[in-house]
Order: sequence, then structure tokens, then C-alpha cells
Amino acid sequence: MENSFLSSQDTVDLFRQYVVPNYGRYSVNLVRGEGSYIWDAEGNKYLDLFPGWGCNLLGHCPEPIVKAVQKQVETLIHVPNSWHLESQGRWAQLLSERSFGGQAFFCNSGAEANEAAIKLARLHHGPSRYKIITFEGGFHGRSLATTTATAQPKYHEGLGPLVAGFNYAPYGDLNAVKELIDDETCAIMIEPIQGEGGVRIPPEGFLQGLRQLANEHDLLLIFDEVQTGCGRTGQWFGYQYFDVTPDVLTLAKSLCGGIAGGAMLTTTEIAPSLRPGMHAATFGGNPIASAAGIATLEMIEQENLLENVSVLAELFASSFNQLQQQCQWIREARVAGMMVGIELEVEGASVVQKCLDRNLLINCTQGNVIRLLPAMNLTTEQASEGIEILSDVLRNLQA
Repeated sequence: MENSFLSSQDTVDLFRQYVVPNYGRYSVNLVRGEGSYIWDAEGNKYLDLFPGWGCNLLGHCPEPIVKAVQKQVETLIHVPNSWHLESQGRWAQLLSERSFGGQAFFCNSGAEANEAAIKLARLHHGPSRYKIITFEGGFHGRSLATTTATAQPKYHEGLGPLVAGFNYAPYGDLNAVKELIDDETCAIMIEPIQGEGGVRIPPEGFLQGLRQLANEHDLLLIFDEVQTGCGRTGQWFGYQYFDVTPDVLTLAKSLCGGIAGGAMLTTTEIAPSLRPGMHAATFGGNPIASAAGIATLEMIEQENLLENVSVLAELFASSFNQLQQQCQWIREARVAGMMVGIELEVEGASVVQKCLDRNLLINCTQGNVIRLLPAMNLTTEQASEGIEILSDVLRNLQA
């Protein structure tokens, strides 16, 4: 494939000179994507089962989102939130109608959405109640407050003093949560399924127990749905997958089909606590994100992609459960919609590299959990192709 792109090596050299080295990067310059495939500057084609770190839930460059953005930038690129914008209001309506009702605050990322939820919880209960319970292995963002909310010490190193008021409970332990609740507690914040923590699915009854505790102690129950939202689980939102309704839910990543966007949803009773002047996001709910957000929801419905998630999830689950019987170093295979975690007895970095060598893009988190976040419009043929490559790599892994 002829192009005018810099080679991968030339791009690596450019980064070494001009870009802050705060990411571990592969030595590949990606230049074009379509659906679940992506190409590098040398014309190599990859099957991407971890598109955009979960942001590209509709694959690369989905046509409805591309067209919506192209149309929008011709008329209005940005206006501040001191004005009304029809598309932002319509986007909020669509999200409200597909969730528990209520109202939306728009921002640009998961960290920003979670910051809004943290502020809302504190403002709703007043200054005497400021503590929030979060869970070991969770991940809530990279701002200082959301880093503190992330109960993983490796993310705290060198950043102290951290933000006061966060208490950590072991994931799945209701008794530990009960012991942490006191008169200064205002909220419980949790991912319905831990993503970066290793695609950890909660024990049966755990989320229901958190809902009951929140009700008994007048706490806000906050679901961080940055990874589980917008159809990832086969339901519009992860809370619907477990039939437990939160008071607040946060969204980002796939919310706008690959365009940057975030949102916090809450009830009409709680929403007024985030009063004017207490929180904002300059680019939140901007015309481009709003257009993309609307197109994302419409595409999911028009192409029946929630149903496709259920079909693909069954394929992934059956395939990897069978593989587990063949590979002694697979500890557990966890599947919830388009969230797949394969926990190994060994480190997973070599698995990622061996798959990359075979033009398959996947992820490893927590050192030993192979993580897939495939597009919900992945075909069964593409899924089977990826499963075959990954399974072959895992079968031949030297434990």
C-alpha cells in the first residue's frame, strides 16, 4: 500500500525527540483503521481486539459517526456551555431514556466524569460527609482525586499527599464495606465489572448488597461505567446487566464512537446538588462530541448491535472455557459481553507480543490477565480468527 506516511521507525525517532515519554509504546506507526482492522505505515494489516483501549466499541472509523462529525464541523465546531445547544440536549435525552432517567453532565473523559461524581456526592451530603468507599483493584482515572479513588498503590507512588476521604474495601467483601461506613461517609463508588483490574465480575449478590447498604445509610451508589457502558455488556449499561440501579453513573471511552467524550448521569432529585459554579468542563458536550454521541446510540440500535454482543460473548466464552481445559496455565476465563479476561498462572506480556507478531492486537493488564475489549460490530468470522490466533499462542506458551 503506497502512502506518504512516515515509516514506523521515523515516527519512533520523532517521538523520542519531541514527545514526553510517559507511555510504553509499541514501535508501530498506525495510520488507518476500518472496523476491527487497522493498518500501519508499512501497509501491515492487524485484527484489533482491543480497539482504542475500549474507546472504539464500534470499531475504527464507523461510517455513521464519521458522517455525523463531518457534517457537524461544517456548521459549528465549539460553543461554550453558557449557551444552549440542541444536540447536547437531544443527546442527554437519549441517554436518559436508555438508562434510569434523570439528567446528564457532559465532559471529555472518564476521569472528568468521575471527578463530577465525587464532587456531586460531597455537595449532596454537605461538608460533614465527604468520605467515599472504593474497591481494591478498581480504576477510576488519572486526575489526583480519581487516582486516589483508584485503590492500587502502584498508581500512588510519588504523588502524595493524596486527596483525603477515600477508604478502600476488598472487592466482593460486603462486611468490609459495612465496617468502613461511618457518619462522614457520603458514597460508595464501584465499577460494575472491574476493567483494568482484570475483567473481574462481582460475586453474586454483591452489587445488590451495596445497593441495600446505600439505602440503609443514605449513601449515593456510584457506578463507574466508563468501560461497561454504551452496550459493552450486551445491555445499554452495566447496571442493567446486573439489575442493580445506581444513583449516579459515569460514562466515557465508547460514549462517542471514538471521539473524546464523557458524561455523568444522575437522578433529577440529586442533580441540583451540582449547582452552578461548582463544576464545569469547557469542551464538555461540545457540538462534535454531541453529534458523535447521538450517532453512536443510533448506530447501535439500527444495526442491532446489542444482540450481536450476546452472540459474540457466547462464542468467546465457549471457546476460552474449552481452551482452559487444554492449557494448565490458564487460571480462569471471564466473559461479560465484549469484556474478556483470561487470567494466567504466568506473565502475559509475551502473549501480547506473540499475538502482535501474528498481526493480532490484544492487551495484558495486572501482569497476567489477557484482556480483550472487541468492537460490538465484530463479525463471527473475525472473532473466530482472533480466537484461533490467541488460542494457538496460549497452547504453545512456555510456562
